[in-house]
Amino acid sequence: MKTLYLDCGMGAAGDMLTAALLELLPEPKAFLQELNALGIPGVVTTAVRTEKCGVCGTQLSVTVNGAEEESEDVPLAHTHACSHVHEHDHEHAHEHSHSHTGMADIRARIAALPVPQRVRDNILAVYGRLAAAESEAHGRPVDQIHFHEVGTMDALADITAVCLLLERLAPEQIIVSPVHVGSGHVRCAHGILPVPAPATAILLRGVPIYGGHIAGELCTPTGAALLTQFAARFGDMPPMRVEHIGYGMGRKDFSAANCVRALLGETEDSAEDVLELACNLDDMTPEAIGFALERLLEAGALDAWTTPIGMKKSRPGVLLSALCRPEKRQAVLEVFLHDTTTLGVREHRCSRTALQRSVSETDSPWGPVRCKQAGGYGVSRKKYEFDDLARIARETGLSLPELLEKLP
Repeated sequence: MKTLYLDCGMGAAGDMLTAALLELLPEPKAFLQELNALGIPGVVTTAVRTEKCGVCGTQLSVTVNGAEEESEDVPLAHTHACSHVHEHDHEHAHEHSHSHTGMADIRARIAALPVPQRVRDNILAVYGRLAAAESEAHGRPVDQIHFHEVGTMDALADITAVCLLLERLAPEQIIVSPVHVGSGHVRCAHGILPVPAPATAILLRGVPIYGGHIAGELCTPTGAALLTQFAARFGDMPPMRVEHIGYGMGRKDFSAANCVRALLGETEDSAEDVLELACNLDDMTPEAIGFALERLLEAGALDAWTTPIGMKKSRPGVLLSALCRPEKRQAVLEVFLHDTTTLGVREHRCSRTALQRSVSETDSPWGPVRCKQAGGYGVSRKKYEFDDLARIARETGLSLPELLEKLP
């Protein structure tokens, strides 16, 4: 299976991911020309060869009307200088005089991009993740979230580049290492934020992350949104025959090489280790069991289900089971013990092979409709999110079959 492994031992940002993937192409200069010809307002993307800690790679520069955005890491001793901190995306750290762009404007800009529809859907899905994280961090509805204009164009260029590169490279699965987020604080337009920034922390919820001795922001919201959009899973690199290696360099210098490393090659087996946890129940109501199922999924279970069983003393019972990755074991186990009447939980390790999955949004006359996609092993499938279809059917009076006929 064609596999892309992203080593994020020094975090991830949109420009670093772009540069790493760019190195995997046979003609990177031609791709940059194509990217600059897309017509993103004021944006020019250039690439140079650079060296970090003795390692050579590509460093990207994205300018908007000649200006390049910067985030500023703050030494711990200086963090007291700001007494009132606003939660704001550090990538958009420009003065208040810049104009702002909302999600409606973002959708219009994405719709105008001359790229394949699947790429356009992925760009929109990444921005959807960013907007949802900002919405939660700010405590405001998504339609009230605004981005600084220069930062919007910078991020749009990065996100578009990564989505185009992944379409060009066409890996069957993408695996990402645990993500190093850095430590300390970062100065933004509205104050000083802890690392990871609020939006980044929200985007990486459920993902294995870690800090360390390096003071600075290593993973940006854009980087986090891209990783969570495309990763089939997070973990160690599987056994693979590596064919191409790319290094995407960051602009800052640390004691370790500040780069994202992309490895493209073939894996024999994409199976991952998972745990199956289960218990027998004979004294819970159906409502309580249904609630426990919901809680298991909220805790990070990959799946949860019930099976009717016969128990001792000829009692009918329920086998409650959940599948989870090893890093989610404790959270899922706690739900079994807290939200059911069981006195113990069985578990066994098993192997799971899965298609690479992603969720994108498709425009329709009734608004965006989420579409779940799966691929790998020569298989490609898609299915519209039932909740979205049901909502539109209720609003329009169309039946589900009629609605599906009208969607692309």
